[in-house]
Amino acid sequence: MSGQSLLVPGELSPARSVPGNIRRPEYVGKPAPTPYTGPEVQTAETIEAMRIAGRIAAQAMAEAAKLIAPGVTTDELDKVAHTYMCDHGAYPSTLGYRGYPKSLCSSVNEVICHGIPDSTVLRDGDIVNLDVTAYIGGVHGDNNATYLCGDVDEESRLLVERTREALNRAIKAVKPGRQINVIGRVIESYAKRFGYGVVRDFTGHGINSSFHSGLIIPHYDSPHATTIIEPGMTFTIEPMLTLGTHDYDMWDDGWTVVTKDRKRTAQFEHTLVVTDSGADILTLP
Repeated sequence: MSGQSLLVPGELSPARSVPGNIRRPEYVGKPAPTPYTGPEVQTAETIEAMRIAGRIAAQAMAEAAKLIAPGVTTDELDKVAHTYMCDHGAYPSTLGYRGYPKSLCSSVNEVICHGIPDSTVLRDGDIVNLDVTAYIGGVHGDNNATYLCGDVDEESRLLVERTREALNRAIKAVKPGRQINVIGRVIESYAKRFGYGVVRDFTGHGINSSFHSGLIIPHYDSPHATTIIEPGMTFTIEPMLTLGTHDYDMWDDGWTVVTKDRKRTAQFEHTLVVTDSGADILTLP
């Protein structure tokens, strides 16, 4: 594995503004969102709105990823995604969600998820996950991917490649009539082939007009994930695989989650809608 030094918190820039004409999610300015009480199966109109939100989120992530290179700060990546979403009439869903201060999550090396963009400078050999969610038309679209920064060691490169493949395999396993736990079973069995840890305490989730609907999508074979998959359900799958343990620590910021052994981790995510025969990806650029 790369011999990079461990991350430390950087300095936060001031909060970025969002034009006043862009609709805010209901949770902005509140300590927590209102619990979702609606259905997990969505109407055709909601699904099409989510396709628009998903496309904007995917393109915003792609635009930010173009900048990934040694010497670039994670805050610069946040600025690009923020600007793209606002320019396309979307609100960055993470901004103000339970007090989160930025418009994307940037999780570098040993950070599993929810890293906060700041003055941290990317280094040659880093891997960096960008997690971008856009809110427009009253709905959210959520996606993430892990990118290579410069010359990345083989062990880390393979982790990233195989985590992407784990997501792809999980998406193919989605079929109406199956239980949700088929998703985690596929991911965990694939990850075990390489001795990877599978993060258990951070999961995929239902998504629609709510950022997190309450539906949980584990990435391991959970005996409790017995919900039956139905056409029209919308949710994310976002496996987090590690080179070591799935256990974690959290920084004092209350957001940044790092592997307990500080080994590297990768993640990929799409928002999906269940169809009559499988799943359709809503977060495509």
